[in-house]
Amino acid sequence: MTAAILAPWPWYIAGPLIGLTVPLLLLVGGRNLGISSSFRHICAAVLPNSRLAYLRQDEWRKQAWNLFFTAGLVLGGLLATRLLSSQARPLLPPGYHNALGALQLLGGGFLVGFGTRYAAGCTSGHSIMGLSNLQKSSLIATLAFFAGGLTAAALHRLLGLGG
Repeated sequence: MTAAILAPWPWYIAGPLIGLTVPLLLLVGGRNLGISSSFRHICAAVLPNSRLAYLRQDEWRKQAWNLFFTAGLVLGGLLATRLLSSQARPLLPPGYHNALGALQLLGGGFLVGFGTRYAAGCTSGHSIMGLSNLQKSSLIATLAFFAGGLTAAALHRLLGLGG
């Protein structure tokens, strides 16, 4: 049993399980699956008197379930890494334990956060939840995510940066 949990799951099992959480969350809880809004809710809770109307108008208390869901994802990942892994792994990837690495992670996080806000949702929010709700904007966003990923992978390979 432990081996089945520790080994990576094939896409044809993990994908449908992820896909089935969307209608389950919608039918049982009447909620949309999404993670990117959690950062907004955290900022609104921590900065209730913010000068940004975007944060002042956020009703984070009504979305507290989302904060618990996100915290559960983070804690579950940390626990799984620490308790189920046969070898100790650092929290940060190799090569990022210095000032330059920290700046790269911070810059990358900023770009992802900006892009998420600009696109009105993250990749999973658009590609899983948005497509299941038949939203045209989510289809466009998902196609753009794939095009950007393929372009970045091709450039990475052309420049000889890949392994």
